[in-house]
Amino acid sequence: MIPRRTFIAASLAAALPAQAQAWPSPIKLVVPYAPGGTTDVIARMVAEYLGQRLGQNIIVDNKPGKGAMVGTALVAKAPPDGYTLLMSTISGLSISPTLYGGADFDPMADFIHVSIASRNPSVLVVNPGFKVKTFKEYIEIAKAEPGKLIYATSGAGSSNHLLGARLEQVIGAAMVHVPYRGAGPAMVDTIAGNVPSMFDSLPSAAPHIKAGKVRALAVSSEERSPAFPDVPTMKESGYPDLISYSWFGISVPARTPQPIVDRLATEMQAVLKEPAVVKRWEEIGAEASTATPAEVTRFIQAEIDKWTPVVKSTGAKPE
Repeated sequence: MIPRRTFIAASLAAALPAQAQAWPSPIKLVVPYAPGGTTDVIARMVAEYLGQRLGQNIIVDNKPGKGAMVGTALVAKAPPDGYTLLMSTISGLSISPTLYGGADFDPMADFIHVSIASRNPSVLVVNPGFKVKTFKEYIEIAKAEPGKLIYATSGAGSSNHLLGARLEQVIGAAMVHVPYRGAGPAMVDTIAGNVPSMFDSLPSAAPHIKAGKVRALAVSSEERSPAFPDVPTMKESGYPDLISYSWFGISVPARTPQPIVDRLATEMQAVLKEPAVVKRWEEIGAEASTATPAEVTRFIQAEIDKWTPVVKSTGAKPE
């Protein structure tokens, strides 16, 4: 017997014009990180505008833990009825399953990947009172004092953790990684000076950089961010191996009815063209994507193929 909610949602999606369709009860968007970080920032913007287009409230439900695998696993096991969405991340799907091992979900088989909401570079920021002024000086200190320079991230298994581990590998000097349960708490401690530096996704760090609460040393993008044209790239500083982006998308449990998947994909494309969303993405240095579900699926498989050997080669471990 088909569950009633699945039947209702599928019937609505199949029978009504796109603008008239509405889910008959609230939708939950699971964010596998704590409030305040990039994943949360992107998710709340998406929830607001996607909810408007679907004619229903979308409740953001933060479920942090184990490098985004806790929240990701919850959605993998949720009913495939269109009422539980995942803010999918590079960590939860492409990095942490290898980093932690023993994932109780399959990143490809247990999900349908609907959309990529944004792609974002990372940024290295330091407390304003920290003695370094440039990325070059930061690396000099790391080399001069191996095993002492501390950097925070949103958690073990995050793309920022892997970027930090990759930097250690490239410069041949150990550093100290301090993982937090989300970028928000990590940024609080960086601003307070409890840790001197942090690798963060640019969207979550952006307001703190603009407010002067932290100082940006370098971004991990191919080119400088239009939002922060004065911040150099790690590539132009002589480290092309540090080009890195995190991404955030919408995924649903496998076996979600195709009409629901199609509706979500269509509305996400419209959301990413909303003037307010376009403006907000520009402000925080995020890049929207026009990829279809089929293209998103191929992209995520490619990301798994890319990051699995990186995790192994850096020797990164959950902490």
